[in-house]
Formats: sequence, C-alpha cells, structure tokens
Amino acid sequence: MRHPVLPTHLLQQARHYSPKKGTQRGVSLIEILIAVLVLAVGLLGVAALQANALKTNQSAVARSQAAMLAYLILDAMRANRDAAASGAYNLGSLDNPACTAPTASNLATSDQAYWLGKLKENLGDAACGAIRCTTASTATTCTVRIRWDDSRAGGSDTQRFDVATRL
Repeated sequence: MRHPVLPTHLLQQARHYSPKKGTQRGVSLIEILIAVLVLAVGLLGVAALQANALKTNQSAVARSQAAMLAYLILDAMRANRDAAASGAYNLGSLDNPACTAPTASNLATSDQAYWLGKLKENLGDAACGAIRCTTASTATTCTVRIRWDDSRAGGSDTQRFDVATRL
C-alpha cells in the first residue's frame, strides 16, 4: 500500500532506518542534573518571595491595628467629650509619646491605661502613644500619635501613625 503523503523512495528509506550503535538515545544524566538545578533555583526564588510577602503583610497588619487603636481612644474621648475638651485625655507629647500607662483614678486615665495596654498587646512592648487636644472657640481638635517598632517586618525601627479629628 502506498503512503498518501510520502513519496515511495522516502518511505522505503524510513522503513530501513536503524540507529547506529553508540548513538545517543534518551536523556543524559547531565541534562537531568541541569534541569534539577534550574528547578531548585526557581523554588528558592519562590520561597524568598513568599518570605518577603509575609514580612510586608505583617507590617500592613500593624498599621491597620494602629489605625483601629487610634479610633478606639478617639471614640472613648467622644463619649467623654467634656473631659477631652478640658485636656483630661492629654497624654505625653507628640514628640515624646507616653510608653507607660497612668494610674487609673478617673474615667479619662482609665481609658488611657486601657488604650496603652491595647497598644502594647497589639503592636509590641515598644509601642507608645500620645494624645493632644486643643480647644479653639467651640471646636476641640484632638491628635493621636502611635509609635511602634517595625524592624522585624522589614520597616524602620520606629513607625508612626497620626490621626487628627475634631470632637
């Protein structure tokens, strides 16, 4: 039977083809080792990328926690607006935040102590916070500053989050 595509003389040559002894067939060991090496380098790159992603994700979580904790103390101050307007919630200074909780003797210092405890719980023992409220005419403006150590996540040693609002 004749092949529909190949001419007869090529078809006969293809039938009688036999590899010579000593010609290479299959894959050599060196080719396999090079493929494994390329695969290993690629997997190491993926592992490094994953580790870097985890570090930056941890830094983002800390920043989100700082925002949530800033709004926590601001909500407490809105609930006790008269004390906040009179400066009872002022804590530390914006340049030098307080790192130790005041002794709780009234609602404002109790809120501050709770807030600083939550800062240390969520952002680490090096976390500090400052609150500064000023009243001009009828408006009270409060600034909250949170500082924490972000060196473990690849950031700078001192990260800072500020939020200012009018009560």
